[in-house]
Amino acid sequence: MKYKVGMYGGSFDPLHIGHVQVMMRAAAVCENLYIVLSYARQRDHIPMEIRYRWIYHICKHMSHVKIILLEDMAVSEEAYDSQGEWEIGRDKVLSQIKQPVDVVFCGSDYKDKDIYQKLYQCEVVICDREEIPISSTQIRQNPYQYWTYLPEVCRPYYVKKVLVVGGESTGKSTLVQNLATLYRTNYVAEVGRDVCEMAGNSEELMIASDFYEILIKHKAQELEAIKHSNRLLFVDTDALTTLWYSQFLLSNEQEIQQTQHLAQAIAAINRFDLILFLEPTVAFVQDGTRNEKIAADRETYSNQIKRLLDEQGLAYVCVDGDYANRLEQAKKLIAQILHIDINTP
Repeated sequence: MKYKVGMYGGSFDPLHIGHVQVMMRAAAVCENLYIVLSYARQRDHIPMEIRYRWIYHICKHMSHVKIILLEDMAVSEEAYDSQGEWEIGRDKVLSQIKQPVDVVFCGSDYKDKDIYQKLYQCEVVICDREEIPISSTQIRQNPYQYWTYLPEVCRPYYVKKVLVVGGESTGKSTLVQNLATLYRTNYVAEVGRDVCEMAGNSEELMIASDFYEILIKHKAQELEAIKHSNRLLFVDTDALTTLWYSQFLLSNEQEIQQTQHLAQAIAAINRFDLILFLEPTVAFVQDGTRNEKIAADRETYSNQIKRLLDEQGLAYVCVDGDYANRLEQAKKLIAQILHIDINTP
């Protein structure tokens, strides 16, 4: 190795491929490399804990790379530069490394500055930022425009979740799958259909544990799917809709209350950036599993689901018309509200 102890610091707010390339190059020439993650609770855009995980994930296969946390209390970057924070930070870093630093790696924005030479009395390697022309500021302004510059581990933080809800036979599953295909991403399917199959595809024969399974499985699948989503994740049905079905199909009051507790707990931690509510204005299609009682009064039961959303304080946009119109409305709403264009790579 060329250097015994190397250091590369930054806020990594967010981490991008330019940062990762410097980390890899520095790790290749240092016996020990310290990544200094600077954070300031009053100035940060992304919590330190999230950024730490990103760096850890990127570097965990290199045992000689370690992460150091460096907090400062300056109210602004200008205050940091003028209040001796550089020297304070250096002392904190060296107290953790416990040995002299041989080389500091930094971006070309420090090319005409000698701050690191003065602080650490060591060699400084300047990494050309134009080689990968991106900055954290650009990504913060529009992460979807610069999506390819984000490491895969960082992307879930920015994924927008689109929930599609409504009563039976309103085209939820078809719309979710079509949108996922158009936006080149994935989706979370409705779990209830698979669980209902265990009851012989008869909703009337479902039991309380079926609804517990639906609620837990659906959330688990969402948490896994978002790790591999491309800007958007489409979700078919939510915990509140499952709650409505449990109240409609179960008769035991204690079981209804238990399902309600679980559904509301999951609903409380759910976050959706756009909710599309499909109105029952398309023809009801009986596929052998759907409830004829619901089919006979679709508007009433649809409004009951809306009421659950309202009680939870969730804003939603109603979508109607035929299947083609629903798809076009969804695309327009995604562009208008989430600012994600279907043609963006």
